[in-house]
Amino acid sequence: MEEKKNQLSTYIGMGLIFLLLFLWMQYSAPPKKTPEQLQAEQAAQTAQQAQNQPTAPTTTAAPTPLPAEALAKEGVSETEQNGMIVAKFGVFAPAATGQEQFEVLENDLVRITFTSKGGRIKEVFLKKFEKILTDTAGKEVKSPLRLLEDDQNRFEYEIPVGGTATGKVLTSELFFAPTKNGNTLTFRADAGNGRYLEQNYTLTPDNYRLDYRIAANGLENVLTQKELRFNWENHLDKLERNQTYERTMSSIYFKSAGKTDYCDCRSDDTKSLGEKPVDWFSHSNQFFNTSIVAQGFTFRDFTGEVRVFGDADPNLKVLKTTVLVPFERGSANMAIYTGPNEFKRLQDFGVSLQDIIPFGASIFGAINRWIIHPMMDFLSGFIGNQGIVILMLTLLVKLIVYPLTYRMVLSQSKMAALKPRLEDLKKKHGDDQQAMSVETMKLYSEYGVNPLGGCLPIFLQMPIWFALYRFFPASIEFRQQSFLWATDLSSYDSIMHLPFDLPFGAGAHISLFTLIWVVTTLWYTWYSMKQMDASSMQNDQMKVMKYMQYTMPVFFMFFFNSFASGLTLYLCFSNILNIGQTLVTKEFLIDKEKIKAQLEINKAKPKKTTGFRARLDQAMKDQQRLQEEKAKQATKKKK
Repeated sequence: MEEKKNQLSTYIGMGLIFLLLFLWMQYSAPPKKTPEQLQAEQAAQTAQQAQNQPTAPTTTAAPTPLPAEALAKEGVSETEQNGMIVAKFGVFAPAATGQEQFEVLENDLVRITFTSKGGRIKEVFLKKFEKILTDTAGKEVKSPLRLLEDDQNRFEYEIPVGGTATGKVLTSELFFAPTKNGNTLTFRADAGNGRYLEQNYTLTPDNYRLDYRIAANGLENVLTQKELRFNWENHLDKLERNQTYERTMSSIYFKSAGKTDYCDCRSDDTKSLGEKPVDWFSHSNQFFNTSIVAQGFTFRDFTGEVRVFGDADPNLKVLKTTVLVPFERGSANMAIYTGPNEFKRLQDFGVSLQDIIPFGASIFGAINRWIIHPMMDFLSGFIGNQGIVILMLTLLVKLIVYPLTYRMVLSQSKMAALKPRLEDLKKKHGDDQQAMSVETMKLYSEYGVNPLGGCLPIFLQMPIWFALYRFFPASIEFRQQSFLWATDLSSYDSIMHLPFDLPFGAGAHISLFTLIWVVTTLWYTWYSMKQMDASSMQNDQMKVMKYMQYTMPVFFMFFFNSFASGLTLYLCFSNILNIGQTLVTKEFLIDKEKIKAQLEINKAKPKKTTGFRARLDQAMKDQQRLQEEKAKQATKKKK
């Protein structure tokens, strides 16, 4: 009965481990798409690609329907029209009519187009990046990459103006007169009698940063409140080949009370902070973001809302943010960053803006930000190919943990040296597995061998594996970087496009790096098992362990098939180096005869009764007692 309980506990324990790994992978991996969703998404992407061809910037005027024209069509007289405009816009009536104009600020990295209607950003063209989609055959389709380009976007202030029907005027409904001086662009909305509302943008050289200022001149007695309500709505475009990954790594980020937080990435979500101060907020794609950072003040009454679109929609999500901007001094200074999620550029703001890069939370995020990323950054400084950078990182990790690897191989060699004695025990006890287990542990203790000595290197590397799982699909340094057949190390590699979806959200493709990882893992498992004693493999618990070690790589093949190829490349390199280290250590660095001699010395040494030793001895005595009682009961039954 006790033996059956132990076996049942083993099965339950291994089953729980398997279940936890499965649930973690399911939660962390991109959600699965149905074939129908993929077909609808591809049709929408094809239609969108036709609209995303490069267009040259323009500064010519584009006619916009005037409120007066609309009113005239309804038969409203000019006097009535003016009265209605004044009633709606108050002192800003002079800015209520006009024509939309476009202006451009540009440097070597970015070209930002502005519109005079609302005095806001109309489009951001990133010169060094491309948007990559896939057609129905799985082929890549590249097009220019633009941010904030959707016509449904909003970027506006509610100006608290007395004498109007609603008590406020929206800047999105005003025409701002543009003035450009070098890389500084100023927009002014006329309020009559020399009064105006001004928005000022200055593009920083060799950066994606805009210094931004909103100010009022002569409006002290007009504004009814000393704060402005800012409303921002941003429809995120699909920019990546693996859009399911992109969807789960895009959201609204914000920093409040010294802590960075975000809205849910996987489903619709709303977060409201009330009077809590907010230092900055960001609308972020997987690899790109637009962020607004307060300078010399904090936002308050923050509300962030995320709405997730379906696969067939041409956009990814819609992000909405509303905050109150203090305006006691008649102005507010901010910084706007609109560009790639480059760690150093974001860190230079000095407000933890780099936290929007989805490296993960807790210990894994810390490992990525402060250990793996600096190592990768250092290696990239003198290695041009990111695949070779991953190889060097793998080699560096293996060198760091090699002392533990040596101990693992040494432990395996010691167990191999005890094989003849274990075979003798097997002959002595036959199929009595409980007695065999007791005598095996007694033998290991007698010769000073730790059967779990080979597990430590694996457990120590697990935090690195978990961290790298989040690192590669979050690091823009690997986006669209190729290595061998992989065209993008931040997304999956594909050597074959399939006309159907594989199970477990594995996608409609075959990843060769994943297959190599599976094959090398199975070979390494077989080699490691071969070094263990055959008798112990007959134990039911060990059989379960052996079965799990062979089936888990095959099981995880379906999950890794759609993961970032940088991760599967790292795992392939890791397996190959593991095999090489093990063979070299076993064949050239470990003296088998010396091990046998050391085992005999260990056997001859008096054993110290330490806490662990005492517990082990007691466990063996208990097992022997159970064996004796079992034997007595069997004898009684025969009688």
